[in-house]
Amino acid sequence: GDIAPRFSLPDQTNKIRALEEFRGKWVVLYFYPRDNTPGCTKEACAFRDSFEQLRAMGAQVIGVSTDSAESHQRFIVKFSLPFILLADKEKIAHTAYESFGEKKFMGKTVQGTLRQTFLIDPSGIIRKIYLKVKPETHAEEVAADLSRLMS
Repeated sequence: GDIAPRFSLPDQTNKIRALEEFRGKWVVLYFYPRDNTPGCTKEACAFRDSFEQLRAMGAQVIGVSTDSAESHQRFIVKFSLPFILLADKEKIAHTAYESFGEKKFMGKTVQGTLRQTFLIDPSGIIRKIYLKVKPETHAEEVAADLSRLMS
């Protein structure tokens, strides 16, 4: 029920995008570690495959990672992703959403992007936070929750 932290970041075309521009829509804001890695590709493709269903419910999907806009552009082209990817190299949104920190990777504790998603309502309130995400099924889970929240 908290107000979603504001941010302004470049998208894959280097256009600055602010959270406020999506006011009036549901926003699926998902943080992921890296373009073109196995889990991140599965998650992005799942959101791609659920994109029309989410859009029909009035939702905007936005992915955020610390990759560059150029990396995002290649990722979008390679996998035909129909949504916005934001480049957060300075970890501005990552910090605001507490989506960067300690995690386990290959048996070691490292600092990195936490795979998390925030479902933000049209008035800018966070309605659901997903702290444990399964890349393959996450988009379906978000669509089901969005459908429930809207009814």
